[in-house]
Amino acid sequence: MGNKSRYKKMFPVSWEQLHRDCRALSWRLMEMGPWKGILAITRGGLVPAAIIARELDVHVIDTICLSSYDWLEQGDANILKQVDMDGEGWLLIDDLVDTGKTAKIAQDMVPKAHFATVYAKPEGRPMVETFITEVSQDTWILFPWDAGSQFVEPIAKVSDE
Repeated sequence: MGNKSRYKKMFPVSWEQLHRDCRALSWRLMEMGPWKGILAITRGGLVPAAIIARELDVHVIDTICLSSYDWLEQGDANILKQVDMDGEGWLLIDDLVDTGKTAKIAQDMVPKAHFATVYAKPEGRPMVETFITEVSQDTWILFPWDAGSQFVEPIAKVSDE
């Protein structure tokens, strides 16, 4: 899993689970709308934003492009593309909030947008307004776009290492 000191657990998310979780998030966000549009934080927020846009019948979608991960290592966030708006009436969507560093940059860009993620970790949780599932800080969330099918050791065998 890469950085053994930071990530002790793996939380694999299937396409089906991601879709269910995005629909659950949509139900929560529906009550707060209507929304002018969705801002996806790329790249992780693209798939959740597409599902949420469909569920909420939102047709205006834009991106804020930030990069802070290189596989398992989180570094400084680089702004690759920003938007020219304050975000009022918009949803800001990402797949997860981890430490909150990327979230802080995105929220500073669009301070009036409603920030929602599918998953949240304790360090970043105060940054997000709406989310579905919280996992521990030492858990790596393995998204379906980063995974393939292969044999997995039983948990009991992995924890003996």
